[in-house]
Amino acid sequence: MKKSGSTRGRRPGSPDTRAAILDVARRRFLEDGYHAVTLRSIAAEAEVDLALISYYFGSKKGLFGAALALGANPAEILAQVAEDGDLNTFPERVLRQVLAVWDDPVSGPPLLAMLKSAIDDDVFGELVKEAVEREIVERIAGLMPGRDARQRAASFTTVIGGLIATRYLLRLEPIGSMTVEEVVRFVSPQLRQALRGPGRRTPGTRPVRPPAGRT
Repeated sequence: MKKSGSTRGRRPGSPDTRAAILDVARRRFLEDGYHAVTLRSIAAEAEVDLALISYYFGSKKGLFGAALALGANPAEILAQVAEDGDLNTFPERVLRQVLAVWDDPVSGPPLLAMLKSAIDDDVFGELVKEAVEREIVERIAGLMPGRDARQRAASFTTVIGGLIATRYLLRLEPIGSMTVEEVVRFVSPQLRQALRGPGRRTPGTRPVRPPAGRT
């Protein structure tokens, strides 16, 4: 008698196991959205053991990045940067990682293709939006205290998104040809202020006063 819980169909470790998981994951993500899809449901449909998905992809965000054929997954990059936990250096560290993967000739083009697809295809765009909200915005919000943490996290993500759009999609100058250090110097203050939120003045700055004679 066959034991319950044993896998059917493809055996673990067969050459097409990873490809089968990715085929199911890609279709399910597009059909059902990021949040609704579970690793257990993908494992069941691909007829593999759930542990194999963790073995091949590590996590749900890892599977998502692989399903979209991304050489570098933004959510996983953020998770690595967040491990440090120091918010004082968080903007600079995020910027350096973002620039490293988007400037890279191997990982950059798939990310740019994903961005273009998200713009052109409403269904795909909704999927990417949901993944960004859950795996990036919510993770950043979890690093910060305060009831408006999610708004500040979304503002932080907006600055990063604007940098990506202008540097890699529009190739706007001079941002398109700035060095990494130049981008970090000019953009990190905006990211730091986004983390602080409105009404929280950046240390070392002075409030703007109206010209003499004006109120």
